[in-house]
Amino acid sequence: MAQPGPHPLSPRLDHCPRGLPRDAYLDPGWYAREMTTLFARHWVMAGRAADFPAGRMRRVMVGEAPVIVVRDAGGKLAAWHNSCPHRGSELCRSPDEAVSRLIRCPYHAFAFAASDGRLVSTGHAVPSADFDTSAHGLKPVSLKLWNGFVFLNQSANPGPLHADVDLGTLDNWPMDSLVTGHRWEVEIACNWKVFWENYSECLHCPGIHPELCALVPVYGRGIMTAPEAAGWTPEESAPPALRHGAESWTADGAPCGPVFPGLTGAERQAGFSFVTLWPSAYVVAHVDHVRSVRIVPSNPERTTLVAEWHFPAETASQPGFDAATVATFAKRVMAQDGEASEMNHRGIRSPAFSAARLMPEEYEIHRFHQWIQAEMEGAP
Repeated sequence: MAQPGPHPLSPRLDHCPRGLPRDAYLDPGWYAREMTTLFARHWVMAGRAADFPAGRMRRVMVGEAPVIVVRDAGGKLAAWHNSCPHRGSELCRSPDEAVSRLIRCPYHAFAFAASDGRLVSTGHAVPSADFDTSAHGLKPVSLKLWNGFVFLNQSANPGPLHADVDLGTLDNWPMDSLVTGHRWEVEIACNWKVFWENYSECLHCPGIHPELCALVPVYGRGIMTAPEAAGWTPEESAPPALRHGAESWTADGAPCGPVFPGLTGAERQAGFSFVTLWPSAYVVAHVDHVRSVRIVPSNPERTTLVAEWHFPAETASQPGFDAATVATFAKRVMAQDGEASEMNHRGIRSPAFSAARLMPEEYEIHRFHQWIQAEMEGAP
C-alpha cells in the first residue's frame, strides 16, 4: 500500500527506483570495468600500518593489480607495482619477504632503492647508451595513512579519501594507537556489490539477525535509524541505539575493557559509529574497541571479507583477555550476512531476474548504485 511522502529530513526515498542490471553481478566484462575504474581510481584499504614492519615488503591486491608495500629501515612506507620494469617479473614472490635498502628482482637481479624505487643496478646486464636508467624505476602506487590504516590508489593523481560521513567522525577514538587482537578472513560466493548492498539496508535484519535485533532494537523494525520509519517527524525523540544496559557489540553487551575516555556523551549513547569507505572497507567504532572490514573481490562471483578487531593496548594486555571471544558476536552477524548475500547472489543468477526494484528504505543502496554508474560512465 502506498505511503505518504517522507519528511524532508528523512533519508527515505520517495519512490521505488530500479537497481543495477543483472549483468552488473555476473558479467566478466562489467567486473573488469569495475576493476579499472572503481578499484583503480579510488583508495583501497590494505590493512593497518602496523602490519608493515620495517625491513619487510608485503604483497597486497589493489583491485586486480598486484602491489608491494614496503617499509624501509628508516620507517618510511611506500608502495610499488609488483612488476619489474625489465621484463615484468614479480618482485615479491611470497606473501611477506625481508627487504634491505634494495628491492632485488629474483629473475635477473635488477635492483631498486626501497625508499624511492629508482633503478640502482641492472645485475649482469650491460645496457647500451640508449637505455635511460632514470626512466626504468619501479612504478609507484599512491599511499595514504588514515587513523592507522593504509590506503592505496593506482591513480597517478588520486583525489582525497572519501567516506559517507566526515572523516573526523572518529577523532575521539585513539585510532592510531590501537592494536589488532583478532583477524577473521572468509570467502563468500557472491559478487562484491551484493555484500555491500546487504550492508546498506536493514530490511533483512528481522529475518536474518535475531541476536543483532535484540541488541539494537531499531533494527528489529527493518530500519537502521528512526528517521527511516514511514511517517517519521523530527519531533520524535530518538531512543538509545542499544538495548537497556548494553554498551557495546559483545555477547553480553558489556565493554570488554575500559571505555575510550575521549568519547562524548552522544558517542557513548550511540553505541557505535560506522564509517563507510567505498569500494573497499568500513570501520565500526564501539565504546571499547574498533572493528574494520575489508571487501576484496576475487572474481564476479567470489568475494573475500577480512575483518579485524582493534583494541587499546591496556585492554589487550588484561589478564585472561581473549580477543576472539569479543569478536564472537560480530562474527556471527557477519556470517549471517555472508549467508544472506550468497542466497541473494544465487537468486540473481536466475534468468528470471533482470534488476531489483528498490524500496524507500533502501536509499543507501540507491546511492551506492548511483555512485557506481557515475564513476564507470565518467571514466575515460
